[in-house]
Amino acid sequence: MKRHVRVLVIGGGVVGCSVLYHLTKLGWRDVALCERKELTAGSSWHAAGAFHALNSDAAMSRLQAYSVALYPELQRISGQDIGLHYPGGLNVAATKERWDLLRADVARHKTLGLDTRLVSSAEIRELCPIMDTRDVLGAIYDPMEGHLDPSGATHAFAKAARQNGAEIYRHTRVLALAPTGRGSWDVSTDQGTIEAEHVVNAGGLWAREVGRMVGVELPLVPMEHHYLITEDLAELANAAKELPVVVDLDGEMYMRQERRGVLLGVYETPATPWALGGTSWDYGETDLLAPDLDRLTGALEKGFTRFPTLQAAGIRKIVNGPFTFTPDGNPLVGPVPGVPNYWAACGVMAGFCQGGGVGLALATWMITGEPDGDAFALDVARFGDYASKAYVLEKAGEFYSRRFRIAYPNEYWPAGRPSKTSALHGRLATRNAVHGVSYGLEYPLYFAPSAEAPEETPTLRRSNAFGPVASECRTARSAAGVLDASSFSKYEFAGHGAESLLDRLLAAKLPAVGRVKLTPMLAASGRLMGDLTTIRMAPDRFLVFGSGYLQAWHMRWFAAHLPATGVTLRNLSNDWGGIAMFGPKSREALARVTAEDVSHAGFPFMTARMMDVGLCNALVARMSVTGELGYEIHAPQVYLGAIYDRLMAAAQDLLIVNVGMYALLSLRMEKGFGIWTREFSRDYTPAECGLARFVAYDKPAFIGREAALRDRDTAPERQLVLLDVDAADADASFYEPIWSGDQRVGFVTSAAYGHTCGKSLAMGYVSSSMAKAGTPLDVTIVGERRSCRVLAEPPVDPMGARMRA
Repeated sequence: MKRHVRVLVIGGGVVGCSVLYHLTKLGWRDVALCERKELTAGSSWHAAGAFHALNSDAAMSRLQAYSVALYPELQRISGQDIGLHYPGGLNVAATKERWDLLRADVARHKTLGLDTRLVSSAEIRELCPIMDTRDVLGAIYDPMEGHLDPSGATHAFAKAARQNGAEIYRHTRVLALAPTGRGSWDVSTDQGTIEAEHVVNAGGLWAREVGRMVGVELPLVPMEHHYLITEDLAELANAAKELPVVVDLDGEMYMRQERRGVLLGVYETPATPWALGGTSWDYGETDLLAPDLDRLTGALEKGFTRFPTLQAAGIRKIVNGPFTFTPDGNPLVGPVPGVPNYWAACGVMAGFCQGGGVGLALATWMITGEPDGDAFALDVARFGDYASKAYVLEKAGEFYSRRFRIAYPNEYWPAGRPSKTSALHGRLATRNAVHGVSYGLEYPLYFAPSAEAPEETPTLRRSNAFGPVASECRTARSAAGVLDASSFSKYEFAGHGAESLLDRLLAAKLPAVGRVKLTPMLAASGRLMGDLTTIRMAPDRFLVFGSGYLQAWHMRWFAAHLPATGVTLRNLSNDWGGIAMFGPKSREALARVTAEDVSHAGFPFMTARMMDVGLCNALVARMSVTGELGYEIHAPQVYLGAIYDRLMAAAQDLLIVNVGMYALLSLRMEKGFGIWTREFSRDYTPAECGLARFVAYDKPAFIGREAALRDRDTAPERQLVLLDVDAADADASFYEPIWSGDQRVGFVTSAAYGHTCGKSLAMGYVSSSMAKAGTPLDVTIVGERRSCRVLAEPPVDPMGARMRA
C-alpha cells in the first residue's frame, strides 16, 4: 500500500470506482481507492441495474446520458462483461395530466439532446406484450434505456482504472481523517496511514460516517427499497426480443426483464428510513433487509393489474436493500464547503444511471478547477445549514414517496416547511400570501383573494394564481408594490484588502462609494459564476447581493480566493432581510417614512446610502428589477417588521399593494431582464447572455479575463432573445425547444405572461442567425407548437425611462 497519493477515493461502489477510473482517464495516475470489504459491498451489489438518460434537469440529463453511452466503451476497454442490455424503455401515462407532462417532457428532450418519441397504447402493446394497456394513453419511448449487471459494471470501472495505474486496496477500512497542515490529509486505515492530497467521499451508505470524520453532516439518509424477481414466465419462454424497461408513472412501479422472468420494483409509501443512528461498518457484501410484504400490498396489486401474467407467477426472490437519498434526490458532488481538498461523490440514488457521469464531473472538477458546465443540480453546496437531520429525513422521505408522481413546475412540496421565515412571514400570511420556498426560506409567490384559500393549484397550464398576479402587476405599474425580498443573499467584504480582492473576483469595475453596480463574476473558463450586485459603502467596505439559494456555492468560491489577511467576509443573508418597493408612487411612499432627500436629484438611480426609515436605520438602494422607479430597503431582520408596518401605514392612500415573486417575474419579463439559473448560469458566457456590457475588459486582471477577451472577440453561436408567443391557456416554462420550420434553433430559459402588456413572453437562446428582430419561430408548449417572434425591444418602457425618473 502506498504511503502518499494524489487522490484517495473512499468507497468501492460504482461511484467510487467511476471516480477512480475518470481521474486516470483524464491523466492523474497517482490515485488509489480504499474499500472496507469487497467492491460493491454497499448498495451497488443489490441494485436493480436499470439505466436511462431521462431527467428534467439539463445537468442531470447530460450526466445520465454520458453514463448510458459510456458502458459499451467501458466493457471494451476493461475486458469485463457487464451484462449490457439495451431493450429500450417506456415511461407510461394512464391519466390526462400525466400524458400532458410526457408531451411536454418529450419536447424538452429535444433540447437536452435525447432521442425519444411518443408512442401510442397500441405500440406499447407491441413492445411489451405482457402489459395491460386498456387505460394507457401513451408513453415516451427511449431506445437507449436498458440494464446491466451491477457487479460487472463496478468491476469494469475498477479494472479500467487499474489498467491506467490506479491502485485499489480492498479490506482496508478508513478509521479517521486528519489535516496534515500542508493542505493534505492523513488517512488512517486499519492497514496503515496514507497521506492524500485530496480525499473523495464516495462512501455510499457510509458517506455520513466519512463526512463526520471531518466534522461535516452531509444531507442524506438511507431508505429501504423493495423489488421482486419472478419465476420464469411462459409468455417469455420463446420471446424473440427482450421486454423494454417500463416505468408505470401512475402505478408508481418499474419493471424489466430478468432472464425469462421479470423484476418488479416499487417505491412504497410511506418511505422507510434506515440506520438513522448510522450505518454499521459490518453491514454489506451479502446483507439484505427483511422484506415487509405488508407495506407492498397496494403497490403490488397495481403491478399485478398492469402486468396480469404476474398474478400466476411464482416469486423467485424478494430484495429489500437500502439506498441513500438526498432531500431533492440528486447526488452530492464537488468540493465540500469549508473543508479544503475534501470532495463529495455520494448520495447517488440512481448509481447506474448517474455513476459514470458523477465520476467524470468530479474528476473534471478536481483536475481543471471547475466542472464542465452548470453542475449546480448536483453540487454539494446547493444545501445550507438549514438542512438539519430532521429536515433531511422529512424531505428525503417525501422525495422517495413521490418518486414517480407528477412534479408540476408551480408546485412546492410540503415536507420540511416551514424551516426558515423572514420577519414579514407572519404579516404576509395574514394577508393571504401563498408561499414558496428557496434554500429553506419561505417567500411570497402571490396573494390570494381574501375569500379563497391561500393555495395554488398545481398545473402545467395557467393556474388560479393568474388573476391575482395580474392585479398585483397592474397595481405595481400604476401605483406601487411591496415585496418581501429577504430571499436574496447578502455578503459583506471589509478591510484594506477588500477592494483588491473584489477587483479580481468581479469582472466589472467596482462602484464608487455610495453607488450600486451590476457586477458579473466569471470562472477561469470565462463562464458566469454570478450576476451579483455590488454596493460600495466605504472605501474599504462593500455589500454584495445575489441569489439566495447560491449562498454556500458563492461562499465556497469567495473563501477559496480570500487572502490570509486584510479582508473579512460575512454572510449576512440570515441576519438581514429586505423589502423591495417599486412603481411610480414608490418615491412618495419612501419620502413619507424618511427625512432624507429621496428626490431624483438627491437620490439618483443606482445610488445607495444608510438612512432612517420609520424608526429604524436601514440601507436604501435606488434600483429595481421590474423596470419601474424602485428601491430596495435592507436591514437586520429585527427591524424589518417595524419598517414594513410604518411604510404600509404611511402609503395606504397611495394604493400600495403587497406583491409576490410571480409578479416580479412577470414584470421583469416585460423588461427582458434575465435571472440566474435561467438566463444566466455556468453554461453561458457574457457575450451570449448580454452581460458583456458590464464586463470591464480593460481591467488589468480579473478571474476569467483571458477567456472573456476571446469570448468578446468571437461571434457567439447563440444569443439570448425575448420572444412574443402566441400562447393559449399555457405559457412556456423552461427548456422547451424553439423551432424554425423543422429545424431546432434554440430553447426557452424562462417565461411568464406579461400582465401589463398583454403578451405571453419567453426568453431563450437561439442561433445567432435567428436572433434578428421580427424573426418568426415556433416554441413547443405542453406538446403543441405555438408561433412566436423575436422582439426588437422589451414591450414595456424599452428606453428604461421609468426606473431612471
